[in-house]
Amino acid sequence: MSDHLDCQQLLSSISEFVDGELDPELCRRIEQHLTECENCRIVINTLRKTIDLYQHQPASEGLPREIRQRLFYRLHLEDFLNHDPA
Repeated sequence: MSDHLDCQQLLSSISEFVDGELDPELCRRIEQHLTECENCRIVINTLRKTIDLYQHQPASEGLPREIRQRLFYRLHLEDFLNHDPA
């Protein structure tokens, strides 16, 4: 990887970064990139908020089917729509 971390490289490691599973040096480089790139900061913050909302959702409430379908289509995860959580 070059010294310059671009947005595409960041997005390829976004889940591992948010989960804290990356090498510390790569994390440092991503954090530096985030200080310079507002678009990537927005993506990271949105992902973190989405994860937080999901984790703090009351167990008795599920995501309404219509919203779940729109979210999955928007994220290009249509193949997972038929795997309804029980």
